[in-house]
Amino acid sequence: MKVEIWSDIACPWCYIGKRRFEAALAAFPHREDVEVQWRSYQLDPTLPDHHDGTELDYLVERKGMSREQVSQMFEQVTAIAADEGLAYDFDSVVVANSFAGHELLHLAKARGVGEQVKEALLSAHFEHGEDIGDGDVLVRIGVEAGLDGDEVVRDLETHTWRDAVVADITAAGSLDIRGVPFFVLDEKYGISGAQPTELFTQALEQAWRESNPLVMVSPTPGASPTDAAACGPDGCAI
Repeated sequence: MKVEIWSDIACPWCYIGKRRFEAALAAFPHREDVEVQWRSYQLDPTLPDHHDGTELDYLVERKGMSREQVSQMFEQVTAIAADEGLAYDFDSVVVANSFAGHELLHLAKARGVGEQVKEALLSAHFEHGEDIGDGDVLVRIGVEAGLDGDEVVRDLETHTWRDAVVADITAAGSLDIRGVPFFVLDEKYGISGAQPTELFTQALEQAWRESNPLVMVSPTPGASPTDAAACGPDGCAI
């Protein structure tokens, strides 16, 4: 079974959704047969590589909300993140364009360390106040995950993975995805947002049943499976 997840590194709900989905997957009996594929998405592709101002300033301007409203939103999201074991620090968040980070993610995925880099980028942005638009930060994160530093530098400078990022964003548009995180199970079931773990569990079970239906085996060719000795609501066959 395949699960595709569209998300942005600069999305606080994406990190929370990641944790909740991981909790559901960890308890799923068929987790070893589930392929998780992270797909790129940008909430604000117009951001410069480096934005002057705090996350508070940026959201006040972008959303047209008061500083008090945004501050209250930060407090609420921080509390929800803490329930998932995440230590958000919005005061230290560096506002930056996430495109280069997505390019790094595609390189990491191609080298088998996509999950490690995804986790590191989200943590760097929301918990440690690091600049995800800074090349040196991206190279360090890549190297710590096992990537070759020279390859990271080269691929970021030449935008080797630009088309792959654009393809993900285009695919999101074709599916009418307008917000993230967005989960697609077996190209059939869509889940929008950082839903409760229980909903992810339900979706995994339903998608698995449909892709792996139970096949009844008859003891005798041509016989009905219900002919076997069994007990039911009306008693037992003799």
